[in-house]
Amino acid sequence: MSHAPSGAASFAGFIDLAAEKIGGKTLSASDEFFAEKENLLKAGRGIFIDDKYTDRGKWMDGWETRRKRTPGHDWCVIELGLPGVIHGVDIDTNHFLGNNPAFASIDAAMSAQGEWTEILPRSPLNPGAQNLFAISSRQPWTHVRLNIYPDGGVARFRVYGDVYKDWTASDPDETIDLAALANGGRAVACSDMFFSSMHNLLMPGRSANMGDGWETKRRRGMGYDWVIVKLGRPGIISQLEVDTNHFKGNFPDECSVDGCLAPDENIDILTWNEVEWNQVLPRTKLQAHHQHFFDRDIKNTGPFSHLKLNIFPDGGVSRLRVLGKVLAGA
Repeated sequence: MSHAPSGAASFAGFIDLAAEKIGGKTLSASDEFFAEKENLLKAGRGIFIDDKYTDRGKWMDGWETRRKRTPGHDWCVIELGLPGVIHGVDIDTNHFLGNNPAFASIDAAMSAQGEWTEILPRSPLNPGAQNLFAISSRQPWTHVRLNIYPDGGVARFRVYGDVYKDWTASDPDETIDLAALANGGRAVACSDMFFSSMHNLLMPGRSANMGDGWETKRRRGMGYDWVIVKLGRPGIISQLEVDTNHFKGNFPDECSVDGCLAPDENIDILTWNEVEWNQVLPRTKLQAHHQHFFDRDIKNTGPFSHLKLNIFPDGGVSRLRVLGKVLAGA
């Protein structure tokens, strides 16, 4: 099994399965003398404040262990917010320059008491850098253990992948959010996400602020913005929710939704106009900072595997929900 860090590696198409915002948690650590393990999963890359100290030493925005004077290494166990297949990790040592670990490895398990499997062998880390590693295992996992050798500090830890859902236990007659991250939904392509990511559209709960949504730059020419969402399973749609929460002076004037049934197609690597789209919701006026629910306005209930949310001409949407039932046999 080969894993090599690459500054050119990109996991932009995947979500951070360990992120706090989707329920990721640090469960335990061998040591957190200088800085708490919880910092590993916080947003951003961490900050540095020159003259900030605690009674234990320099304040650091990350997880930092004491200098190890005995055999062994330090570790931190993390419960992923959602089970998933891991495609890559970022062990970010931002601001840790003379106190970063020399090496790291990662183990994974399918339950809190499960057997640990190595998914990243012991690999060198650079100080003050995003250390990116591709992961070749295609098994789903619920927990990971970050091992650092022998000790030191890591600012942030990201676990990029696809959500895994066990559909065998699902009730086929239940109405669910087919686009939800927890159900395997993914934003796979968009026209623009200058201000905030398309992946925020499918996050749980309502948005915390304007940055916790999908927002495009101001359009100065013709056209409109759009985002393509692959549903967790193809399904029949009964209701759409388009939420402009926190978008007050920058919400789209109108939106529409199109759908297609192409479960075996990788829409994310196709141009959107190569697919045969069917109108689901015609162009409809939107309001600022408002949850819009559409059911009677739906013109075609599917089945669909992908939806395309179009916004006219640009702006921000915080959440997209697609209520419906999984297509029998999908």
